[in-house]
Amino acid sequence: MSTSAPRPVTDTDPGTRLDLDPGIDPGIDVAELTARLIDIESVSGDETRLADAVEAALRPLAHLEVVRDGDALMARTSTGAAERVILAGHLDTVPLPATAGATGTVPSTRRDGMLHGRGATDMKGGVAVQLALAAAVTAPVRDVTWVFYDHEEVEAAFSGLGRLVEHHRDWFDADFGILLEPTNGTVEGGCNGTARFEVRLHGTAAHSARAWMGHNAIHDAAEVLVRLRDHAPATVTVDGLAFRESLNAVRIAGGRAGNVIPDETVIEVNYRFAPDKTVDAADAVVRDLLDGFDVVRTDGAAGARPGLDHPAAAGFVAMVGAEPLPKYGWTDVARLSALGVPAVNFGPGDALLAHTDDEHVDPEAIRTCHAVLLRWLTER
Repeated sequence: MSTSAPRPVTDTDPGTRLDLDPGIDPGIDVAELTARLIDIESVSGDETRLADAVEAALRPLAHLEVVRDGDALMARTSTGAAERVILAGHLDTVPLPATAGATGTVPSTRRDGMLHGRGATDMKGGVAVQLALAAAVTAPVRDVTWVFYDHEEVEAAFSGLGRLVEHHRDWFDADFGILLEPTNGTVEGGCNGTARFEVRLHGTAAHSARAWMGHNAIHDAAEVLVRLRDHAPATVTVDGLAFRESLNAVRIAGGRAGNVIPDETVIEVNYRFAPDKTVDAADAVVRDLLDGFDVVRTDGAAGARPGLDHPAAAGFVAMVGAEPLPKYGWTDVARLSALGVPAVNFGPGDALLAHTDDEHVDPEAIRTCHAVLLRWLTER
């Protein structure tokens, strides 16, 4: 997976960008538009060609103000409507599968009525819906800020959304947000937080033929693993949605050689915690469970409360017509929530297919998502 930094910010004056690739037409069928987006490879760190194509589609639209920042773009309407909403999605994908015969590749393919290809679910179907609506909805009943950003699938420090917030904070003043991540067309409110820890176990090295001269750090890992195994993860109800937590060892490393008693072992632990907790509160849970061990937090991101009591959110849930669910994974709704913008996840495709070698989406799911959002943005 790429960890390259975003390319430098580009001039946002449309008159300075005369070399744009006009490779996609937002006016075509939204499922076909998804296929064309899949056909433009955009693994994290290599989003420029797709960003160019999205920009080429947005710049001619007179009802939109457009800004570009590196390989991220934003566009917005300004009709003076009483509400403003953000619809956001990322342009990048995880790397292409290496498995022979995999269908989650580039270019896109069709099989058994499904659209296959890298990003089909995560999340070029959602981006296609955004782009088609941005072009078609010229007089929305609520003003819209469209966000297309890079570097979502890598470290948070590289996030195009984070960069946009830093450089264009006023563009994120809104009443409600929708992230078009795959949710099978159901509203998923908020998201769990996530934190990573390293548990370091210290021993004394010795020749394995004289093991009594040392202290085996790998053996000490047993107590940590037993505590994690026996921990009963909580289910926490937040704003009416039940968020399931999980706390697990996800990686373990130790040992120098086959004839040396190991003097250090490191266990990596991941805690997915409900959005009623801050990162510090989650930290306290892990330290309490692993009291007596050397625990270092290496990463952490707070979750997001669902915010479904906001009028704009309630109206959207009613438009979708299905019971909302919690989002167990972390998504960028948390970034919007941190800005005071209540946000939900809603998009085409099955999240369980994201990043798989058989990534695919039902074209009808894309069309249905498009139709729901079109009604919500145009009907009073």
